[in-house]
Amino acid sequence: MLTDIEVGLPEQARDIRDTAHRFAKEVMRPAGIQLDKLADPQDVIASNSILWDVFKKHREVGLNDLETATMELTPLERTQIRTLISEEMGWGDSGLAISLGVANFHKTFAMMSGRPALIDRYVRGGADEIGCWAVTEPDHGSDSLTVTEPHFSDPDIRANCIATRDGDDYVIRGQKSAWVSNGTIATVAALFCTIDGDQGFSGGGVAVVPLDLPGVSRGKPTNKLGQRALNQGEIFFDDVRIPAEYMVIGKENYSAVVQQILTGANASMGTIFVGTAKAAYELALDYAKTRVQGGVPIIEHQSVKARIFKMFMQVEAARSLARRVVYYNATNPPLLQYSIASKVFGTTTAFEVASQALQIFGGNGLTKDFPIEKIMRDARASMIEDGCNDLLSLVGAAKL
Repeated sequence: MLTDIEVGLPEQARDIRDTAHRFAKEVMRPAGIQLDKLADPQDVIASNSILWDVFKKHREVGLNDLETATMELTPLERTQIRTLISEEMGWGDSGLAISLGVANFHKTFAMMSGRPALIDRYVRGGADEIGCWAVTEPDHGSDSLTVTEPHFSDPDIRANCIATRDGDDYVIRGQKSAWVSNGTIATVAALFCTIDGDQGFSGGGVAVVPLDLPGVSRGKPTNKLGQRALNQGEIFFDDVRIPAEYMVIGKENYSAVVQQILTGANASMGTIFVGTAKAAYELALDYAKTRVQGGVPIIEHQSVKARIFKMFMQVEAARSLARRVVYYNATNPPLLQYSIASKVFGTTTAFEVASQALQIFGGNGLTKDFPIEKIMRDARASMIEDGCNDLLSLVGAAKL
């Protein structure tokens, strides 16, 4: 394992990190490998799937609700713990890390609302609820998050999912796309949609939507190249009616909230995929020490040794950036451009390190018998999700 050179890490944080590592090693990684091998993504979410054991054990070890358990700590101390956990879970399986993380996404908005009914239902209760971030649409992906670009406020751009006020309710019509994480297993959505549809994306809102309401239906789970343990799929809204108080963010605050959520989500992706990069590096290092070619372990060949050290530097550089960004954002007004830099750099590093690791494995790396080809596929997906890296870089550049 890489040495954690974080200075002044409290004992409680180290203990929680070690718990997260055991969970990642003993539960997440084997489950992720097993789920990755299922040809039909419907089998990933079947009632007898190991996926549900992962969710159950995540709750049992206390990693599901650490926000409540660590309220006595300072914001920086809580952030350190979240960051260590994210990194370990990305090390275990990035797809499951995202699924488990987004499963609590609705709680953020329930708390943000300040409304007792939502807080009692989804924060104080609802331990078994599974949330999702319903933002991406069939015709709109990263463009719906690019708050700095002119098209974000273009009223001629029509969203696929629109809510309209009707008395004391909102009525939701339309669709969210096949890329909603936890889309076909979620019981509640943090729904990002436009309100009335007359102001482009900037005239949006965020609603907490129970997904057992009349008019809600789902598509099939998405069949993907990587992160196959992460359920993703469509959600359809056919005149779905919610109380007006469930629309917790309105038009006047929507752009600011999109920026706030993108800042947090991108920083989280940076830490998760540092863990993925670390996993690829460690697998390659262990393999290089045992694989013999030319009469010696391949780590003794200069080309392999140099490649391994470059991977080590890349992982540590990404790790340093990711941690600095989340620590700063937790204790200062958050900076979107730094979160985007962390996400873009961290996910690119994960893919590059995984690709180099596969090269070290040689032909064995191309087979399903070794986990490195799965990690490379998982890392490749990260460069598109939560905003594709190319478009996110434009948003980051606009903030400079």
